[in-house]
This record gives sequence, C-alpha cells and structure tokens, in this order.
Amino acid sequence: MNGGQAAQEPDRAGADGTRPSRRAALAATAGLTASVSGCAGRLRDLFTQRNIRQLSLTITTLPADSDRESIRIANKLEQTLTTVGIDVSFDVRSGTEFNRAVLYDHEFDICIGRHPGGTDPDFLYEALHSLYIDESGWQNPFGYANLAVDDLLEKQRHADGAERRDAVTNALEAIATEQPFVPICVPEEHRVVSTDRFTGWADGHLATRSGYLGLEPTADVETLRAVHTDSRPTKNLNPLAADYRGRGTITQLLYDSLATDDATGEIQPWLASSWEWRGATLDVHLRNGCTFHDGEPVTAADVEFTYQFLADMSGDDDDRVAPAPRFRGWIDAVEAIDVRDRDRLELTVDAGHAVGERALLVPILPAHIWRERSASPMGLGGSVLSQGTTTAVVTNNVPPVGSGPYQFVTRSEGDQLTLERFDDHFTLRSGVERPAPMIDTFSIDISPNSETAIQAVENDTADVTSAALDTNLVESVDDDGTQQLLESPSWTFYYLGFNTRKAPFGNPRFRRVIARLLDKEWLVENVFYGHARPVATPVTEQWVPDTLTWDGQDPETPFLGANGEVDVDAARAAFEDAGFRYDDRDRLRVRQ
Repeated sequence: MNGGQAAQEPDRAGADGTRPSRRAALAATAGLTASVSGCAGRLRDLFTQRNIRQLSLTITTLPADSDRESIRIANKLEQTLTTVGIDVSFDVRSGTEFNRAVLYDHEFDICIGRHPGGTDPDFLYEALHSLYIDESGWQNPFGYANLAVDDLLEKQRHADGAERRDAVTNALEAIATEQPFVPICVPEEHRVVSTDRFTGWADGHLATRSGYLGLEPTADVETLRAVHTDSRPTKNLNPLAADYRGRGTITQLLYDSLATDDATGEIQPWLASSWEWRGATLDVHLRNGCTFHDGEPVTAADVEFTYQFLADMSGDDDDRVAPAPRFRGWIDAVEAIDVRDRDRLELTVDAGHAVGERALLVPILPAHIWRERSASPMGLGGSVLSQGTTTAVVTNNVPPVGSGPYQFVTRSEGDQLTLERFDDHFTLRSGVERPAPMIDTFSIDISPNSETAIQAVENDTADVTSAALDTNLVESVDDDGTQQLLESPSWTFYYLGFNTRKAPFGNPRFRRVIARLLDKEWLVENVFYGHARPVATPVTEQWVPDTLTWDGQDPETPFLGANGEVDVDAARAAFEDAGFRYDDRDRLRVRQ
C-alpha cells in the first residue's frame, strides 16, 4: 500500500587511545550546514523563499499481517511527526518488497522494521562501515559514512578480551551519538510447542539449527510438523537472497558451515572437525567423508570457492566486483585461503580471534553448482543491485543442494515446504557430539498469522510455531499439559533507519531529534504489551556499557515528552536548536 494516509491495524488489547567525547564526535561529523539565525538569515530567506518548503518524509514499513509491531510503531511516529509540523506519508510493503526497497534499491526516507542483529557486536561493522555504502543487503543499507566510526569499528574487530570490550564500548557510544539508526527495543520471542510428540524443545534455540536437531520423538513419530507465518521459504531457497531470507534457520538446516554458534554466541566446530590458531592463520580440518545432498564430496576446494564467491560473485571474466548481499562482514575478515589437501585448508584472517572465528559461520556452497551462477542473467526485472547483479542473487535455488542435516524434498509455493533427514550427515556418525536430526521428515506448513498458527498446535495439526508469535497474542496461549509456551532469548531488534544519502537524514542533529520523538518505554508497553525491553544500543545485554544502560529512559536521546505524548514546544525548540526553522503556520521547513 502506498499513499499519504496512516495504515490502520486493529488494536486487540487496547492502547588504543583516549575515548572521544560524544559531543566532540557530533561536532566533527555534522552532515549539513546549520541555518543562520538573526537578521542575516531573514534577509537571505527573502531571496530564497522559493527554495523553502515544508519537510515531507515517507515511512517505509510492513503491513500488519507481516509485522504487526512495525506498523503500529509507524502509526505512532506518524502522529508525533505530524504534531510537530512534518508532512508524513506511508509506503507499506510486503516483507520481500520492503527488503528490496531498503536493502537493494535504497529507496526510502526512513524505515521501520526488525533488524537481524547478532549475538556479537561485530555485526555493526557490516551494518555501518562506509566500505559497504554502495553495496546491497544488510551491509550498510543506511548509506552511513563516518570515518571516525569506521575506525572504532575496525579497532573492535582486531582486538580480543578486555581490549576488545573497551573498543566495543567506544564504538557503541559513537554510534549512539550519531544515530544512523534508532534501536527501539528487543522483543521477547515466544513459540508454542507440543510436548506429547517430542521432547527437548528447550535444548536449543528454535531460530537456529540446534533447536530442531536435538528433538527426541516420544513414540514412533516420523514427521516434525512446523507451522510458519512467512511464506518466503516456499518461494525461494537461495541463501544469498537478502529479500527472502530472515533468521536463516532453514539455510542452517540445508547447508553446513565450518562452525556453528548458539544463542550465547559461542563458536563451536561443525563441518570442521577442529581448527588451530597459528598467529593470524586458522588451520582448519574438515570432517572426513562428508558429501553434498547430490552425492558429490565436500572438500576444502568447495570451502575456498565459497569464500571467494561470496567476496565476488562476478567471476573471472567480469570487470565488476559483485559481493554477495549476505555474509559480507564475516567473509571480509578472511584475507587469503590456502588449500593444503582435500580436507584441510588455512585461512589468513585480518581480525582478532573472536571475529576471525565468526568467519567460519558462512554456509558452504557446492562449487559444481554455484560456479556457473556468476554470469549476469538476461532480462532481469525488478530490483537491480548497485554492485551488479548475477544469477547467484536472482536464482530461487530450487532445489537447494547443500550438505546440511536436512535435504529438500518438495514445496508448494506459498503453502508448504518438506525436508527430509540427510542420512549421510556427519552428526549421525557414532562419536560425534553434536545434535543430530532424529526425525525422518520436517514438514513446514504456511499459516496466515500467529493466531492461526497457535490454533494449529492446539488442534494437534502442528508441533511448533516456528516463527516468533505476535506479542499481543502471548497471553492468550493456553499453556496446558500438552502445550508449552516457550520463551527464547532474542538478538534481533526493532529499529528506525534513516537513508542518510538524502537530506535532511544525513544530518546527525536531525536524526537525534527524531530519535527523541520515540517514547520507547511507551511503545514497549502499548505495542509489545510488555514483551520487549527498550534499548539505547542494539547489542546483547552482556555488551551494553554502563553509559548506555537503560534506566527508565534512553540515556543518549531521552524522549521529548511523557507517556507517549510529545511535548510540542520542546520538540520545536529541539529542531530549531538543530538549525531548522518553522513558518508562521508551525510547519517545519527545509531547503529544496
């Protein structure tokens, strides 16, 4: 839906160095020239009034059936912005179209959605470093460029231990000052599971492979029945497609990575049997005898191909460099790969050990399938990636061929996806202490919303709601003897993103005022019904520095008002202090 009116959604439950100072960082990085006050400014306006107009902006977000919380945040923000003299319109898009607009085409003013985040703060390197400003995917969709912040992100990347923690703190404080995006809150994740057919639901996170591989059938059960509220996995199974991929759970089931992590961010060997650090080099040994789903062997050459391909999908015959729109931050830590033999390779890493080991989390692609996808497709419609488009990005990758614990069987687009256990997977070997697929078939049915997904478990037609529930329905779940409401930690977060390629969104002073128009406490209580925690910085709690710890309000950009209602005079004064002005009709003005 496009247009100038607010989208409506029914309300179910009612309404090494000295740390730079944040002031110095802000003063050093202000993106626009502030308007001149006094007589000189008024005289100039007499000659330039035709270039003055009311500030208009568009909020790009998702519809209620895709993300109920995002549209409600957007509606509240629209009311507040209108109150303080800004003209607002909506651009409401499906999940796929939202990701294309924001991540590929960069066609938005501000956007509200859910960021995949990460269990380690290094995800901010990919999200904000200016190296990625013209790339597509989750690497810097905001077009943000600040050399001081780049330097801080690089410092944390090359450090370990206490030195890294200090570097992360400096980076987080600088980002909080700049507000390239506004972290709003971290939602709780709730899923409904049935306990009469399977046990072990709490042993692994259900947004990762470990949540499903550790399940034990209670009887002669052959099929795990999941109900999912996002139909995109039935339409596209390309692990590189940022417009179709969410948390990457299905990718993890279909594709192995050298390492795996859990909800705490701990890195453990997976397809790699072991690795050893030798200075800046990771000596990696693969498990012997692993194969892809089509029977071809998994070798060190496939690993080498994967990292080279993700860094540049264009192939040897193309002058363009086309990085993959996913996994960019991880593979960028790898400087060189040296294949030693069939099951052994060395990775030279330009990062500390913590970040270097995260480079082992990318899905390993079969070279015999993906090498030919470096060509540019003919007659491509829709979005065109700024760094060049190859077949690797636009293919739906059906059927997918990986080496993961489950393999593709069939799909019905928009309706159902069926996987089956890959019996040659290494986790099924004796002596391998990793969770293994214990169920023959994994069936994923698509449900239109969280409410019908809950009903499917209640009616015993599903065993798990594999997507996190809408927060307004959490209290409605009948948590009886055969059903369980399972809460899992989250590293995703809701955010307001700015397209800093456009004025005035490139101005950090403007962004800071907008950030102060969001009452995060009110949103948590009234949009998420308390099933979230407001945040001032988008990292897991163990990484939050004291200076950015939430204490009733955002310590960096406190709300200009109370109880969800903005103080209009305070907001107008904040915009004027930031160098903007109002006309005699209380409309915020900007230069064209």
